Amino acid sequence: MPAGLGRGFRVDVLAIDFGTSSTVGVLSTAGHGPRAVEVDGSVTMPSAVFLDDDGLLVAGRDAERRARLDPSRFEPNPKRRIGEGTLRLGDTDVPVTDAFAAVLRRMGEEAGPAGQTRISHPAGWGAARQEAIRTAAAKAGLPDVRLIPEPVAAAAHYASLGRSGGGPIGVYDLGAGTFDCAVVGVSRQGFAVLAESGLPDLGSLDIDQALLVHIGRAVSHADPAQWQRLLRPRTTADRRTRRALLQDVRDAKESLSRHAQTHVPMPEPFGDVLVSRDELEALVRPSLLRSAELLGTTIRRAGLAPAQLAGIHLVGGPSRMPLLAALLGRQLGVTPSTLDQPETAVAFGLHHVPLGTSDLTVPAFAPVRPPVAPPRPQPWQAVQPPRYAPPRRRWWR
Repeated sequence: MPAGLGRGFRVDVLAIDFGTSSTVGVLSTAGHGPRAVEVDGSVTMPSAVFLDDDGLLVAGRDAERRARLDPSRFEPNPKRRIGEGTLRLGDTDVPVTDAFAAVLRRMGEEAGPAGQTRISHPAGWGAARQEAIRTAAAKAGLPDVRLIPEPVAAAAHYASLGRSGGGPIGVYDLGAGTFDCAVVGVSRQGFAVLAESGLPDLGSLDIDQALLVHIGRAVSHADPAQWQRLLRPRTTADRRTRRALLQDVRDAKESLSRHAQTHVPMPEPFGDVLVSRDELEALVRPSLLRSAELLGTTIRRAGLAPAQLAGIHLVGGPSRMPLLAALLGRQLGVTPSTLDQPETAVAFGLHHVPLGTSDLTVPAFAPVRPPVAPPRPQPWQAVQPPRYAPPRRRWWR
């Protein structure tokens, strides 16, 4: 088990897994292990923001409720728009970092005071995007901010459960906005990302869109003009109708992880649509196959074969999809594993990455060399930030 796992924490630590669709916070206090932070009765808080009449950004479920009043002032997935710089909310341009800050601030308020904050980020995010997170955390008033790559945190979580066996771990992270995969080395000295990759166009939001298009093929002929208004709303009423439809599509997708078929209620003049798990799996199979192939390529880039890993672990709400584990098992020859609550794995794992209060270096891991010599693993080292004075199950993170 890596150094620091399972030991007491010297300061109160708030870990935040800031996701595309939802955010998870985990707090550890002196003498107590990590516990999930509940926001509005759930351990998953929507990463949504709404611009109020007074110019303040409201985050979480409050933002979702107020979105019914004026959907044009609502952004459900600000993280996915990090490259745009600003968001158009109503008639106002809002910096993306302000939207991030609203989400982080709400989580910090719910958790209470902490001496250190750890925030996850995709392994492929470069310095500019990491800086956006640090800027947002400063605006949110969060103390002593440390940034940690998501696969490192996920690997730390599984290692803390004794599921690493001291060997490298494969991480398959399918979130709302992106797919990320990595091979993470684990040793008593810490963690190192041996290889990582991802797909920016694969996430549960893309699955939602595919299902919406599929439904449209079944009903749009009844009133093509009205269907186009749903896709491209022009009025507040149109936006409200579209938002309700998108929620019903997401709910149907989640239901199909448990049931063979379900109905999607449709606004007039369209009739309700029956969709099956087989139909959904046919829609997403090509994309999931791409992700499985990319994970296999990433494992080979680390100089390893799937069988040489201590395990392949699924992270993110969409990992509950029955097709995924079966497809990965056939593609890689290894049965992946997941937890009852995969949405929280990264947030809990942030607490187990062995960071000192002043040392942000995670030492390199030197794996047992396979028959083909692996590339020399590079240690992950976070950038020193500036100094600034029962759970609801979701399909997406």
